[in-house]
Amino acid sequence: MSLTTETIAQDFPKLSLLTGEDSAARQLSFGVNEPCPAMGIARPRSTEELAALVKRCNDEGQPLIVGGGLTNMVGATLAKPEDLIISTELMTGIEEINTDDRVVVVEAGAKLQDVHDAVAEHGLALEADLGARGTATIGGMISTNAGGNRVVRYGMMREQVLGLEVVLADGTVLSSMNRVLKNNAGYDLKQLFIGSEGTLGIVTRAVLRLRELPAHVSTLFLALPSYEAVCSLLRHLDHGSAGTMSTFEVMWNSYYRLVTTPPAEGKPPLAQDYPFYVLAEIGGADKDTTEALALRLVETATEKELIADGLLAKNEAEREKLWALRDDIGQVLQLYPMAAFDISVPLSKMPQYLEDMEAALRAEYPDNRSVIFGHLGDSNIHVIVGPGTDKDEDLHRVEELVYAPLPEVAGTVSAEHGVGLYKKNFLHLSRTPEEIEIMKRLKRQFDPKNILNRGKIFEL
Repeated sequence: MSLTTETIAQDFPKLSLLTGEDSAARQLSFGVNEPCPAMGIARPRSTEELAALVKRCNDEGQPLIVGGGLTNMVGATLAKPEDLIISTELMTGIEEINTDDRVVVVEAGAKLQDVHDAVAEHGLALEADLGARGTATIGGMISTNAGGNRVVRYGMMREQVLGLEVVLADGTVLSSMNRVLKNNAGYDLKQLFIGSEGTLGIVTRAVLRLRELPAHVSTLFLALPSYEAVCSLLRHLDHGSAGTMSTFEVMWNSYYRLVTTPPAEGKPPLAQDYPFYVLAEIGGADKDTTEALALRLVETATEKELIADGLLAKNEAEREKLWALRDDIGQVLQLYPMAAFDISVPLSKMPQYLEDMEAALRAEYPDNRSVIFGHLGDSNIHVIVGPGTDKDEDLHRVEELVYAPLPEVAGTVSAEHGVGLYKKNFLHLSRTPEEIEIMKRLKRQFDPKNILNRGKIFEL
């Protein structure tokens, strides 16, 4: 028999528990503004408190939904009336910054921006970054294996995690707080939980790898004449900078016009009539050397006719304005009702995929509007489609048109946002039946009563 909020409050008197109007007022997920229907929101302050609560819930068969910063876009934190939400918002400690080991130990509820700021004071950097840095939590980023703006050089969140502490469905605390880069002593158990979207366990603490903070970052904003030029420029900058290029963001003309035309507040730093725009960053030991390298690379790329126009940010204020254009994703609401996609496609197959996908959309929805942008340096793009209708069946049809061609080009339905609820019906397009069966076996082994994020990723 499931628990009630009354029995939880009675048996866990120190637990911060939100119920009634306080619970209903909370947001469930990014873009979802409906009242939270869950029975309540439990906010533990420690791993021990969380583990005790989870054990009790498991004993009673009480379903749990695990929430972090709630910035996911796949319905991974959506709840039902019978669900109890576990929020890590009170577990925000930055417990240790070790400059010799170059690690930071944090609790799951710590916000990414706060960790950035804390380690920067020691001349170090956590090289994971994304637009929701002020809201996204470390636990949520680990649970979804978040990507973001620096994956082209530093990899996904998985590459930043050295150790984890996780509460399993039966309340067991699995402590695997490794602190070293090399540890081949048996199975690397933490990998099971990174990207599992809270379905196998609840992340409570982590040991994260730090790097030296670059003394200077040169930010380039470039207009390009063709997709072929974009791919050539990617190799040109990466090779020419000896691998110190950390960012290679691309905006198709459709997105650039959207964020530089009223009602958007952004002003176009370059003319609006080029097919592609690249925002690239190169890190270095000092400003003069790094800027000289960046300008030299732009000069040689221009000679090769890869670049039609461009600029180098002169200061931090100019850099922030350029990033504000890339991060102004709220403008896509102008296409509402819309469907948003986070996909990966090999760079060599991207033009054909987009041509076929856009042709299919035009054939069925001739008045559709779409914009494309994303982290093209790591093959990840975001496609936003406004079909011109608000019928659910049409939005679902758009999903089919966007996802269906992906297997033929070795693409994936989820590059960095996870699967959650919204993509689970398309999981078979990116994973084989054997892979999905192994995922289900792991779920049954770790969570036999199926209380953790029930129904997310797949159905048992």
